[in-house]
Amino acid sequence: MKLNRRIAIIVAGVAVLAATGAGIAKATGVGDGEKLTGTAAEQAKAAALKAAGGGTVLEVESQDGDGAGVYEVEVRRADGSQVEIHLNAAFEQVGMAADDDKGENGEKENGEQE
Repeated sequence: MKLNRRIAIIVAGVAVLAATGAGIAKATGVGDGEKLTGTAAEQAKAAALKAAGGGTVLEVESQDGDGAGVYEVEVRRADGSQVEIHLNAAFEQVGMAADDDKGENGEKENGEQE
């Protein structure tokens, strides 16, 4: 009986630590909108290009909270329009939106003025 009680206390302690860490990460924005590289980025690029019907990938990042999913991929289509493809952890499309990101002072991402 004492062993079960100790295990329960340890599990509860680990759960509290995990919840605290997740809360701190969420509050500080760690992970949101970070640029991705490596295998995850390559898989996200391929999935987004398929979903957009082709084009050029401009940016791959973790989801920044403005849509569904885990990954956000910005794609410029052949007609010049830009879209954000939202992907889940399995690199399946869960959303798409017109890309309206602007840089500082109302600039578009390519540096042109609006």
